[in-house]
Amino acid sequence: MAFSTASNTERRPIKENKLVQFLILVFLVVWASTFIGTSNFSNWFLENGFVFIGLSVLILSYKKFKFSDLSYVLICLYLCLHTYGSKYTYAENPFGYWLKNILHLERNHYDRIVHFSFGFLMAYPLRDYFKTWFQWPVWVCWVLPIEITLSFSGMFEIVEWLVADLFFPSQGDAYLGTQGDIWDPQKDMGLAFTGAISIMLISFLLKKILKR
Repeated sequence: MAFSTASNTERRPIKENKLVQFLILVFLVVWASTFIGTSNFSNWFLENGFVFIGLSVLILSYKKFKFSDLSYVLICLYLCLHTYGSKYTYAENPFGYWLKNILHLERNHYDRIVHFSFGFLMAYPLRDYFKTWFQWPVWVCWVLPIEITLSFSGMFEIVEWLVADLFFPSQGDAYLGTQGDIWDPQKDMGLAFTGAISIMLISFLLKKILKR
C-alpha cells in the first residue's frame, strides 16, 4: 500500500493501516509515561484537556473521515511533543533546559518549540481535511489552514488564561509558562503562525518539484 498524503484520496481503515496502528501505540506509550512520571498531576490534566478533546473528535469522526497517513504522522508528533511538555510543565522541561545551557539562552524555550510545532505540524492536516472532505478550491486549502492556525492559537491563549485564572489560580504560572515574559502569548501566537506559513510553503514547493 502507498503512503497516503493530502494529494491522494486513499484512506484505509485502521485494521488495514499498520502505520496508524504503530502511531497509536507510540502515542499511548508516550502518554502513559508522562502521566506515570509526572510530579504535578493537576498540571498534567490541565495541559491534556485539549488532547482529550482532540482524540475524542478523531475517534468519533473516523468512520466519516480518515486523514492521510502523512497527516496522522504529523498529528502524532505534535501530540507527543505536547504531552512530553505536560510531564514537567513547559517552563521546567528538561529538554528546554538542555537547549538553554547549550545555546546560552535566557529562558526555557520548550514552550516556544511546541507553539511553533502547533502551526508546523497541524496546518497540513487541516489542508488534508479541507481538500479531501470539502473539496474547496486549491488556493483556499493553502491559505485557510494558516488563518485557522492563528485563530486557534489566539483562542487557546484566551482559554488557557480563563481556565488557569478561574479554576486553578495556584497552578496558573506553571500552566501558562510565561516565565515572566509579558509578551509571551503574542510570541506564542506568532510562532504558531510562522510554523503554519512554513509548512504550507514547504508543501507547496515540494508539490511543484515532484510534479516536474
